[in-house]
Amino acid sequence: MSLAKLETFVVALPKRRDHNWASKMLTPIGSHVLVRIEDTEGRVGWGETPAIATWGGNNSRNYGETSGSARHIIESYLWPAVEGQPAEPQTIHAAMDQVVKGNPYAKAALDIAVYDLAAKTLGVSVSVLLGGRVRDRIEVCHSLGIMEDDVALEEAEIVVSEGIRTIKVKTGVDPDRDLRIVRRLRETLGDEIKIRVDANEGYDTISQAVRITNRMVDEANIFLCEQPLRTIKELSEVARRVNVSVMADESAWTALDIVEIAAAGTIEAFSLYVTKPGGLFRARQQAAIAETLGLWSDIGGSIEMGIGNAANLHLGASVPIATLPSVCPVNAPAGSRTGIAGNYYTDDLITEPLRFEDGALLVPDGPGLGVEIDEEKVKASSL
Repeated sequence: MSLAKLETFVVALPKRRDHNWASKMLTPIGSHVLVRIEDTEGRVGWGETPAIATWGGNNSRNYGETSGSARHIIESYLWPAVEGQPAEPQTIHAAMDQVVKGNPYAKAALDIAVYDLAAKTLGVSVSVLLGGRVRDRIEVCHSLGIMEDDVALEEAEIVVSEGIRTIKVKTGVDPDRDLRIVRRLRETLGDEIKIRVDANEGYDTISQAVRITNRMVDEANIFLCEQPLRTIKELSEVARRVNVSVMADESAWTALDIVEIAAAGTIEAFSLYVTKPGGLFRARQQAAIAETLGLWSDIGGSIEMGIGNAANLHLGASVPIATLPSVCPVNAPAGSRTGIAGNYYTDDLITEPLRFEDGALLVPDGPGLGVEIDEEKVKASSL
């Protein structure tokens, strides 16, 4: 059956708290584009993109997108190119790439909706279309943004009591604060909880990044250092000189980036997104190349709502190298769960909460993405 109808929505959910990191301190986030597509038989697929204006990498090799720009690209260029096409990811990507270069977040929204629709048509889970599941759950890493120390420590203690075993700390704005907060977290949480840091390109020089990172290792036993500087070359030099694994995030957008990261020889891991490469189809290609070249990953994201996060979970379920605890939100409609582990919004547009057990999110079952959407709430929440 072919694609017949498109609706787009820009939606913002109420936030539990602000979530800041070094490269977006001045730019608000939280308005996401949702797409609803139908085929000629009336079957429906949903997609989401959390486009961010400051999100890019490698000295502006990749450019930021916004909800407004993504919606415009989808409605004016991508949809006219794919309307009437079968709901087949490879066909859809070929059509999208013919009319628009780049703009991966806009393309990801349609990609996710096509996977949702195609899997529902076949009566299977999206993870089946991605190659099948190697795991049925993703361990959740809880992210602490740039925030006051005491607030961060209190939140960390609460989420650990709720089952979280890995804490990610945003760093890169103030080196003294970075050292202080990881040290205090280790003192507060003890030795059993894993701590990773993410500077989001925030450090000034290679020598600064090396010095701060090695002190974090010595004083707080961090197990992973994510994107301390901007380029693959800089990351590789940091990785050569620190006593901990280095992960690429802003430097890992495309399959070609993965080849360059592996060629650098010292970077061990990258953050695998649905959105950065342009959707599930491209993310699975990226993961296959990374596996061949000996890299490993987590499942990264931009604090998605339930639709986008369901796509995250299906990707994580199907990728053997995605072994790291991941910052995947624990999405839930208002009033349906207690606790703050993995919770960045106080409401969601899915009708049932994602299942969170023993510090992990269970991959949704059922056809497609495996989540039901409250369409009336989508319309009521649209900006």
